[in-house]
Amino acid sequence: MQAHFKLISALLLSLNLFYTGHAQNRKELLKTKLDSVFSQLFKADEPGGAILIQHGNDVLYENSFGLADIKTGEKFTSKTVSNLGSISKTFVSYGILMLQDQKKLSTDDSILKFFPDFKNKNLGAKIKLKYLLSHSSGIPDLRKVDQDSIFYLTAKDEENFKPLLSADTLEFEPGTKFNYSNPAYNGLALIIEKTSGMKWQRFITQNIFTPSGMKNSRITDGGFPDKNVAHGYVLRNKVYQEYDYGESPTFAAAGNGGVWSSIDDLKKYISAINECKFTKCSVIRQSETLSQPSVWKGEKPVYHTGTWFVHQGFYADIKTEESVNTIEHAGDQGGFKSHLIMIPGKNISIVWLTNNNTFITGPIRRILLQLKYID
Repeated sequence: MQAHFKLISALLLSLNLFYTGHAQNRKELLKTKLDSVFSQLFKADEPGGAILIQHGNDVLYENSFGLADIKTGEKFTSKTVSNLGSISKTFVSYGILMLQDQKKLSTDDSILKFFPDFKNKNLGAKIKLKYLLSHSSGIPDLRKVDQDSIFYLTAKDEENFKPLLSADTLEFEPGTKFNYSNPAYNGLALIIEKTSGMKWQRFITQNIFTPSGMKNSRITDGGFPDKNVAHGYVLRNKVYQEYDYGESPTFAAAGNGGVWSSIDDLKKYISAINECKFTKCSVIRQSETLSQPSVWKGEKPVYHTGTWFVHQGFYADIKTEESVNTIEHAGDQGGFKSHLIMIPGKNISIVWLTNNNTFITGPIRRILLQLKYID
């Protein structure tokens, strides 16, 4: 009996060592493949980025490439603060959902409650906060950015949302279709201010950054964070030119893209979401759950929750071979790009930031699929 027990123990140990070795080899192969791809995409003396892939709290891959600032030669690292573009909208959305949980507003409130000067009262009464959150309000973007590009280089949230208040017609009935709207989130940021009685940047810092431990994250109100910060660049005539605050129209507006964070801090953001650190788990679940209005007339089923894009595969609008369900949001502003992806079924999370105007989810997706981290 004792010999039999020893044999089983030895077999289990051998099996455990096999799987441990296999996992280590696969992780090493993941690193080799990703390093090879990114060393070609990013040059040491050009703008770069940082990438993190985790399985639970186990880091599968983390690396940084290139420069955060061409002028100073500062390297891009996991601590570099970079502009998140539209990932910023997830913070605004959580701010609204938290205020709703505190019974200070409702996502069923119309925007007339917060903007009584909305020109067409009948239209304003139809437009609820939940439609602004889910990009289904139907309000046309009435900003004349191309004609008044100088003004929009420094225009903040209020100046970006104000033109929408003069809307006299809608593109479609609220809640029936999807049309991505940046100024809608400028308006939502202002609603956080009107409801909380403080700048929305301060509200998010106190209620999300601080409990999540995101000590280096900032929300600008125009301008740049003051240290460890990346600049955004675009390649024009084979030369990287700075393209962010002061060069990119609407960049100064914050509600649509004013959050600056690092890979280190976004790792904490993902953990805080998974562990319900800054709000109740019921609020987090709501933020990740799709709800299709009864009046929906879109060509595709709803894939935006009001906080995140939720769908099969890595992209909302492009069909790919993987079958995993993802919760994600990307960002694209000035010369910055970013993507945060959570795959609950595999307990995998991915986040990357670049300042060379390059979107890098594609090679990450292909290699994870090839090595069977996803299917």
